Amino acid sequence: MPAGLGRTIHAWRRIVIIVWLAVAVAGAVLGGSVYDRTQSIDSLPAGAPAAVAQARLDTLSPEGERVVAVISGRDVGAIALVQSVSRIAYEIREIPGVAEVEDSYTTGTRQISTDNHSSLITVELAAGLSDDEALRTADRVSAALRRIDAPEILIGGGLPAEREFGEQAVRDAAVGESVALICVAILLILLLGGLVVGLLPLAAAVGAVTATLLALTGLARLLPVSDYTVNVVTLLGIGLAVDYSLLMITRFQQERAADPRAPTAELIERTVATAGRAVLVSGSAVAVALAGLFAFGDPVLAAMALGGALVVVLATAAGMTLLPALIAVAHRRIPAHGRLRGPGLLVRLAGLAQRRAGPVALAVVAGLLALGTPLLFVEFGNSDVRVLPATSEARQAYEATLEKFADPPKQPLTVVVEAGSDRPDVKQLVDTMKQLPGVSDVYVRPDVPAGVTVADVVPDGTSDGRPAQQLVADLRALDGPAPVLVAGPAAELTDAKRSVAERLPVALAVIVLATGALLFALTRSVVVPVKAIAMNLLTLLATMGVLVAVFQWGWGAGVLGFEPWGALDLTTPLLLFVFAFGLSMDYEVFLLARIKEEWDRRTATDAAANDRAVLAGVTAAGPVITTAALAIGIVFLGFVLGDLVAVKEIGVGMAVAVLLDVTVVRGLLLPATMSLLGRWNWWRPGLAPAARVPERADH
Repeated sequence: MPAGLGRTIHAWRRIVIIVWLAVAVAGAVLGGSVYDRTQSIDSLPAGAPAAVAQARLDTLSPEGERVVAVISGRDVGAIALVQSVSRIAYEIREIPGVAEVEDSYTTGTRQISTDNHSSLITVELAAGLSDDEALRTADRVSAALRRIDAPEILIGGGLPAEREFGEQAVRDAAVGESVALICVAILLILLLGGLVVGLLPLAAAVGAVTATLLALTGLARLLPVSDYTVNVVTLLGIGLAVDYSLLMITRFQQERAADPRAPTAELIERTVATAGRAVLVSGSAVAVALAGLFAFGDPVLAAMALGGALVVVLATAAGMTLLPALIAVAHRRIPAHGRLRGPGLLVRLAGLAQRRAGPVALAVVAGLLALGTPLLFVEFGNSDVRVLPATSEARQAYEATLEKFADPPKQPLTVVVEAGSDRPDVKQLVDTMKQLPGVSDVYVRPDVPAGVTVADVVPDGTSDGRPAQQLVADLRALDGPAPVLVAGPAAELTDAKRSVAERLPVALAVIVLATGALLFALTRSVVVPVKAIAMNLLTLLATMGVLVAVFQWGWGAGVLGFEPWGALDLTTPLLLFVFAFGLSMDYEVFLLARIKEEWDRRTATDAAANDRAVLAGVTAAGPVITTAALAIGIVFLGFVLGDLVAVKEIGVGMAVAVLLDVTVVRGLLLPATMSLLGRWNWWRPGLAPAARVPERADH
């Protein structure tokens, strides 16, 4: 950390604040348009087998988006209903951009419910429409469908579901961020001991978030950015900015208490040189964890990684520049101490852990492993209309088709074989498909170019469940005249899971090695980084186990207000891994930085130096870590207030991870393991465990 950075910020404090204010205003005015630029992102890389199959299908037999309507509440044979549906069906066929209309009265497709009080209408839009054209056409189709003379009309399909997802994401973000900021403001005002000092972290958070929105608006012009990305990274920015601000404020209070007569510029210089270094290392660790998402090759995760890296950089910059400048201006309004003093929870837990180091370490590890046990039964899936709230019309239409119809339409697996369907070996291949376990029916498409066979294979059960995924493997393993290409929801999920499994070791290596190197630079120890990484992985394992029980098994459905769909979104564990790992490093850096300072002050002949350094570090950093955890826990619980299940998973997962990390891991497991290892904690190659090399606290 440059020695003069803090003094420079103090000298240019008003300029720094004005620059950040200008960025915040620009972000508030222009950044909101990012939601107008967001779009859905294909979850598969271009080279995935399902993506290759779909691209070939789009060339051979292009299909447009579908709008589905469930017409209910009247006997399907009622003359008035028949006339109304028939008239509207013919009107829809005349709408530009409509390719085909299927209904139970004007076409040969009969889709009647088991109670004879509901029927289906499916409208296929023309292939090749732009997104805006497809939306406009879908709106005209929906408006026509709503004129049908029936008591209940539910309209769904891909386009309506995507629109509802985007609108719900905007509403969830507005509610979650507003509630989070208000609750965090109240918490900080109470704990920091004043209105002005309590609002300083919020000012840094607003600066970081508005700057992020502005950056994402520009990024969305170059790369696809989803609503989900915006939601997650903005709340992450609030949490990180508050964390870093708390660290800087409490360090300034401690420096001022230690040297009351020192000039403010000098105090800020010391604060930036010590706490600023921890902020820089912490921000680097979180950024590195997010960078690990690029290793998965997933377009959705790549967008999340890029957006997350932006918010981490900006939150770190706000913590190291804006916050010191605000302290320099408002230092007289910062009390000597707030309520962040006294023994604190972490100090009491650390004392217990040091007295009973072996049993405590064993009990904590066993407990975390036990919490992670449900992970053995995890099911992953791609989020679809089922993650929308129960009040969503698109979801209600989807559920009505499943519940009311004996043979509801399913999205099949589509097989492409580069050989004509009239060939005997292709006919044999189709017959073999029909005999495969889990196949309901097989339809060979007649309207494809010569020399190619396209067959729709309808699976038993859901379109992407385990039987359908197994069917994908069975189809691809068939011996035909040409390779069997398979597209469809189950094929996409199968390829996504395989891609994650193949790339996970690379991502782990990137994150573990980079964060380990950062912690080594901070502590000059090999043992401490290894322990930190192991403890973070234990936290993540326990968190994922809790998520399986809450969301897949539905143990928390009533409390959290959602309906379980029997799986976790495939991106959830990956996002949780990088977010929880990064934030765990946040607190690890905060704590280890103080422990290392205390260790460097101890004498080599002091046998209990290690334990006293740990306890002194926990005493100094424990209050700010506890407060930061409370604040960021509140921020992530803002996700829970939304109605999107995938977003709730991230919110609950992060809140659980923070709770476990700050209490069980930082309070018990870290002190216990450091007591057990003693001087071995500070070993590095070339240094005997009993040796000591005095180092400056701000090296």
